[in-house]
Order: sequence, then C-alpha cells, then structure tokens
Amino acid sequence: MVAGVLVELSNKNIDKIFDYNVPKNLEDKMKIGIRVEVPFGRQTLDGFVLEIKDFSDIELKDILSIKDHDIILNNELLQLGKALSKEYLATLISCYQVMLPKALKAKINSKNNIIFDTFYRLNNVNITKEKFNDSQRRIVDCCLEKECVSREELKAISLSSLNTLLKRKILVEEKREHYRLTYSDSKLSKKELTIDQKKVVEEVINTNDSVYLLYGVTGSGKTEVYMELIEEQLKLGKGCIVLVPEISLTPQMVHRFQERFGKSIAALHSALSDGEKYDEWRRIARGEASIVIGARSAIFAPITNIGVIIVDEEHSESYKQSDANPRYHAVDVAIMRSRYHHCKVILGSATPRLESFARAEKGNYHLLKLLNRVNGKPLPKVTVVDLNKEVGKNFGHFSNALISAINSRLERKEQIILLLNRRGYSPFITCRNCGHTIKCPNCDITLTYHKSSNTLRCHYCGYAEKKLVKCPNCGEESIHDLGCGTEKIEEELHKLIDARILRMDYDTTSRKGSHQKMIEAFKNHEYDILLGTQIVAKGLDFSLVTLVGVINADTSLNLPDFRSSENTFSLLNQVAGRAGRSEHSGEVIIQTYNPNHYAIRYTQEQDYLKFYKYEMEIRKKLKYPPYFYLTFIRISGKDLEFISLEAAKIKKSIEKNLNNIIVLGPTSCTLFKINNIFRLGILIKYKRCDNLKLFLDKILSHYKSKSNIKIDIDFNPSQML
Repeated sequence: MVAGVLVELSNKNIDKIFDYNVPKNLEDKMKIGIRVEVPFGRQTLDGFVLEIKDFSDIELKDILSIKDHDIILNNELLQLGKALSKEYLATLISCYQVMLPKALKAKINSKNNIIFDTFYRLNNVNITKEKFNDSQRRIVDCCLEKECVSREELKAISLSSLNTLLKRKILVEEKREHYRLTYSDSKLSKKELTIDQKKVVEEVINTNDSVYLLYGVTGSGKTEVYMELIEEQLKLGKGCIVLVPEISLTPQMVHRFQERFGKSIAALHSALSDGEKYDEWRRIARGEASIVIGARSAIFAPITNIGVIIVDEEHSESYKQSDANPRYHAVDVAIMRSRYHHCKVILGSATPRLESFARAEKGNYHLLKLLNRVNGKPLPKVTVVDLNKEVGKNFGHFSNALISAINSRLERKEQIILLLNRRGYSPFITCRNCGHTIKCPNCDITLTYHKSSNTLRCHYCGYAEKKLVKCPNCGEESIHDLGCGTEKIEEELHKLIDARILRMDYDTTSRKGSHQKMIEAFKNHEYDILLGTQIVAKGLDFSLVTLVGVINADTSLNLPDFRSSENTFSLLNQVAGRAGRSEHSGEVIIQTYNPNHYAIRYTQEQDYLKFYKYEMEIRKKLKYPPYFYLTFIRISGKDLEFISLEAAKIKKSIEKNLNNIIVLGPTSCTLFKINNIFRLGILIKYKRCDNLKLFLDKILSHYKSKSNIKIDIDFNPSQML
C-alpha cells in the first residue's frame, strides 16, 4: 500500500504530494484525511494523507507513524482546501493548516493534550460474599447508590482501600474524557418574535435562494431571527455555524445561544487556549455540538451536515484574513461551503458592505429588511459637535455638550459608552525644538506612548523603549506628546468627573477571559462609563446605556484607504446603536473636525441608503468595488533598490500580458517598512480578466525560489498596507 502525503512545509517549491510506503502494521489504520509522521530528506515532518493506492514503481521511504487515528480532514474539507488554494493562489498545505486548531495542524511538535477524569463502578461480582472494612464498605455503598463514582467524590476515602478493591476486581476503573469548556444545559423559553421578525423568518424558510442579506437597524432583533432559523434546522437534524466579528462579542453571543439551546453549542475563537480549541473541535467533529459560534476561522468547523451559516455584522473587516495565506474572506468560504451542503447563508448588518448591498439590489442576494427596533423605540438622537468651534472652550478632548451629557446621565444612574479608535496615551512623540518625531528603528512608523508603562511601543513589530527625556536629534529636553489615545482620555475623564471608568482596548484585554469579565462587570453596573476602541462599537447590548460619545470621529476618516468613508460610517452607526436599546431613550454625540463630510452627515441622519447611493457614485467614478474588482500585489524585501527594479518588471509584464485592466504603482505601501522589510505595492483594477490568476501564479512561481524578495497577492483586499 502507498500513501500520498502532503507535508507541513508551506513552500511553493514543495507544494505537492509525496508518495510513501505504508508498513504492514499500519495498513488497516491508513485512511485519507489522517495525520502521519514521515521522513523528509534529513528531517522528520508531519503531513496529511491525501491519496491511497496499491503500489508504486519506485522504491519509497516508509511512513513512520500515525499521529491521529480519527480523520482530521473529512471529504468536504479536503475539497474545500483545494478550492481555496486555487482561488487565492496559496499553497495547499496552508489552506489545510488554517482550518485546524494548533493541536491538529501538521506540525512535528504539536501535542494532543487530552484530559481524563477517573470513575469507578462495581464489577460484575456477588458482593454479598465479599468482606470489607469500614473504608471499603463506604466505597462499595457509594457505587451501589450511583452507577459510576468519580475520584473526586471518593477523595475523603483512603487510596489504599480503593486500590485494594481494584486488585480484588470488585471495582473497575474507567477513564472518561474531560472537556475544558462546559456549558449549562438549562434552557430559557424563547422570546415571542415581532411581526417584522416573523415575516423575515418565513421569507427565508419559504424561498430557495442561497444567500440572504438581512439589512436590519441596530436593535431590530437580528439575533432572535438567527436563533429561530437555527431552531428550524436543528429540527431537521442539521448543524449551524454562527460567525461574529470580534472575540469580545463571542461570550455574549454564546451566553444568549446557551440560554436557548443549552449544551448543543460550541465556541471557536482566538481567546480560547490551545487545549480548549482542541476539545471544541473534537466535540464538533464527533457530533456532540450542533451549533458553532466563533470568529473568522470558525467557518472551517468540521460540521458534516450544515443547515444554515450565519455571518453577523457582515460588514466587519475582521472577516478578511489579510496577514497570511490563504487571504480568504469568511463570507466567500461560507458560500463555498453552502454549495456543498445545499444550505442557506444569512449575512446580517445594520450597515452592509457596499458590495453586498449592490449584489442584493441586482438580485444575486435575497434582500431582507428589519427597519424598526424591537421595543418600538426610535433610533437614538445624533448630535454632531464641530470641534473647530470648541477651541478654547472645551475640556481637554471633551466638548461642553459631551461633558454636560455625561454628567446628566451619571445623575440619573445611567451608563455611557465612549469611543476613541486609538489605543495608548499618545500616537506621536515629537521634539518642540527641532520637530523630530520618534519612530520605530525597524519600521517606518511613529512610536506610540503608553503612559502606564512609560514606554514607547511599535504596534506592528513589537519594539519598545523607555520614554526619552532628551531629543536624539538635537539633544534638547523638549520631548512632548501629541494626539491622544484611550489611555489619555481615561486620565482626562478622571480629572473632569467622579465616575467609575472601565477602559476596554487591546492593552487591557490581552489576558485570557478579560473581555467577558469586563462585559459582565459593566452589565452589572459596576462601572458607569465604558471607554474603548472599536471593541465597544459592535453587538454589545446594555439596557442602562443611554449615551454614546465619539471623542474624535476623524481617526478612521483620514486614512489613505478608499474604504475609509464606508468604515467610518459603519463604525459610527454601530456604536450609535449601543444607546437606547431598552425603555430609556438614547442619545449620541459625535465630535469631529469634519462635520460636513458625507459619512458624518448621513450618520447623523442615520440613513444608510443615502450614504450607499452617494458612496456608490464615488466608487463608480474612481473605478473601485463593486464596479471593479481589485487585486493587490505586495513586493517586499530588505534591499529597496532591488525590489524596486523587480516591481517595475512585474508591472511591465502585467501590462504586456493582461488586457482590459488598469495598473497602479508600483508605489510605497501605506506601511512602507515593517521590521526592516521594505514594501511596495501594485494595484490592478478590472471588470473581467479571465487569465489573471493563471498569469499571477506564473509570477509567484518565478519568484518562489528567490530568498531576497517576497511576493504576496491579495484578491479583493480589505486594506492595502
């Protein structure tokens, strides 16, 4: 028997299947989709078995061992990996690795750390004929009372008595696997759906489209619709996947689903430990969990009979993997899996991506609408404060209007959410004397000042140093900080008001479980103000929040990205939707230096359709999605002169070999240098280009053996950094 194995090295030079002989003692256990250990040159590597055949014409090395007796990659995931490799021009092994938790990846040092609990039960013996001492009798009585008794229940009884009963074969020891995550099985009665929600559910059930776009305002009850649709699929014996954009939302979503569906849920997201992910993955593969809730990678959950895939907050950039191959979008993968399972995909958002809404308008997606809040309350009132008029009148970074609104809510014992989409204390450290700005020595990026640790940090390569006293350029003691982050805003707030403030950003949520603890603490009114980055903008539901304040709406508006207006509009609308979600009316105050910008103006009007039409006109004129497709090529290396010459050659070759395209660049990427690697970018715009992927694959193949240059290709990029 011969097995075709794909090894763990993600290198285009060896992106192929290698044949190995299967030793006789392993033949009965050999299956397609399992993980094996094989010799590869002078190394020992892990790999996945993708083929099994009877013989080979050449002499082969033997497979060394089987790492898992269960199939890791089922037939659907094997097909999906091949489709991803073709779609994103990524190595096949990278497409399989992205699907799996760390413990199951093809990696020689991976460990399957399974935890077992020990139980004891009576053997099939006549205990009336046996003699026991007092300690032994207590153990036997426990086992008579309960079929199985855990070691924990017997911890007060001597170990020697237990061992004696085991030796006499009166007791039998059993090992049962213990999962690290546990879920309550108590289920609460479901909420009665509104007329609008029922209409949406019935429309999905009674139509046969593949992809549905649920456009629903914040607070319209999209989650209840999701749960109703899932319940219908569970009745048919099918499983479901629910994607959420942020790990901070996962605990809240898991809690809501657990209240409805009990132990049938499983969670998959980056905040779990490696062991927890391993346990959850196996629970799903074994059919012990029928609803998977998680962030982007949960789309690869090994459910074998999917009934519906739900992508909540579908507009979120976090659904796109941009930093590693395969550079997939979770929505695209959801649609791929839906074709295999013949199931429906529900995309939900209060501010859908322009591409999604355009597809719905053309009839490619089935458009569903929820335009009213569940409680019948109007959307919160939005006030825009022009910061240009606040100079000299404001309290630090707070306008009179915002401080007054905060104080009035505190007096009424209500809660406030404040958004500033920038962490740290100050984003710039500069010299008053010579104007020198302190940058990362490895990256072309300014260092951010974190006052709590008195350090300057690079948020890209991790470089850190203590804050300087003297300017390294002129030697003067004239260093000061500019701009503000969440840390500085927290400090200002403590000076201005007497309130309990909770800061929620990357710096305060890096510890395991911190998201959930903070959300629970704020929900229990242990804090009055929740201050944070975009983590606080999406999906959170607090009944006492009546005021949302945006410290500076311009932080995302001024980015060099054609999606900056769309992202700003989405972010502002999402955070605005946190206010007034119960019986109390909500208010939103947005501070900005650009009050007349259309993204700000239409946020104030809370009119997605007007924003959509305005932005679509701009996209059409500038030939951007959804009117044109984009492909971004990043050329990177340590030698700037060399990669510049190669980038020019690549552009020339593209223009020569591809028709009906627009090529921009090569030019410096927004992040020009990261970790001493220079980065140049080429952008291709096109409506249709049949041989694009074939030609780009040739470019990748040409450079695959060159160590001094790296080529990355991103189709439909969410950002071009």
